[in-house]
Amino acid sequence: MKFITAIIKPFKLDEVREGLTALGVEGLTVTEVKGFGRQKGHREIYRGAEYAVNFVPKIKIEVAVKSEIADAVIETITKKAKSGQIGDGKIFVVPLEHVVRIRTGETDADAL
Repeated sequence: MKFITAIIKPFKLDEVREGLTALGVEGLTVTEVKGFGRQKGHREIYRGAEYAVNFVPKIKIEVAVKSEIADAVIETITKKAKSGQIGDGKIFVVPLEHVVRIRTGETDADAL
């Protein structure tokens, strides 16, 4: 099993969610986050005054999947979240040792 975390642009969320649903991913967690990478934020003008926005709004998607579909999930997120512009995001993949569904007590792949 793999735990995949993706940081993407907010307007790409619906496309990514639809792509993952088509793969058979049954659940995911979405969090609104702020951060910066190479872009180091940006400048905006508000009521005639320019100010720095040091943290850019992003969406964090977390999904636990069977190892067999992990590559397809990564490929789908990459394809659907890509705009070709700086700040498209990153995907992090870590091994997932154990999962327990609290309601039923199912474990590991059965709990996904």
